[in-house]
Amino acid sequence: MRALATLTDDLFAPAMVQLVDDAEGGVRYWPEVIDPLTARAWFDRLRASAAWTHLQRPMYDRIVDVPRLLANYAVDALPDELPLAALLARVQAKAPAPYSRIGMNLYRDGHDSVAMHGDKLHTVAAGHPITLVSLGAPRRMLIRAREGRRETVAVDLAPGSVLSMSHASQSTHEHGIPKTRRAQGPRISVVFRVRPASPVGTGVGAT
Repeated sequence: MRALATLTDDLFAPAMVQLVDDAEGGVRYWPEVIDPLTARAWFDRLRASAAWTHLQRPMYDRIVDVPRLLANYAVDALPDELPLAALLARVQAKAPAPYSRIGMNLYRDGHDSVAMHGDKLHTVAAGHPITLVSLGAPRRMLIRAREGRRETVAVDLAPGSVLSMSHASQSTHEHGIPKTRRAQGPRISVVFRVRPASPVGTGVGAT
């Protein structure tokens, strides 16, 4: 695993940090895109007013709870009471794209998580990034190469930060939010995607 200590100085600076490189931009991280007061206010509004759902899924021979709450919105029909349009503007300033869907994940505590995965390429438009804003408590993300030495990068996603992953990186790397036994406050991940013109599905991805 790439040690966090090697990233510490970079992550406390407002400049962009290149976590993974590829021809489409790779995985990039901006630590301080939204000021702390605004980030907290937007977190509170989303937590209180978004249309959160608690899903279940089959796993082997049983049905299990998805370990986080989910919400999903179309960019062309954003509710006025949520700060999603303002969040989209912040994302467009760093990783511009014709985003069409916003998926949100509420990690209530350290027990909520998402396994290592990559977005299914047929559900996101080629050549466009997947970009997420983190609000609430910091939470560690792991990014791991699928082949070769399978190097893993760990980054603590700060409130008000933006992380953008290229379409190409979904086939070369996987990412996830592991469970933690440490005291962990709630976090919301607001994820912006460009869906194909005729998407196979509009389910909420995670991170």
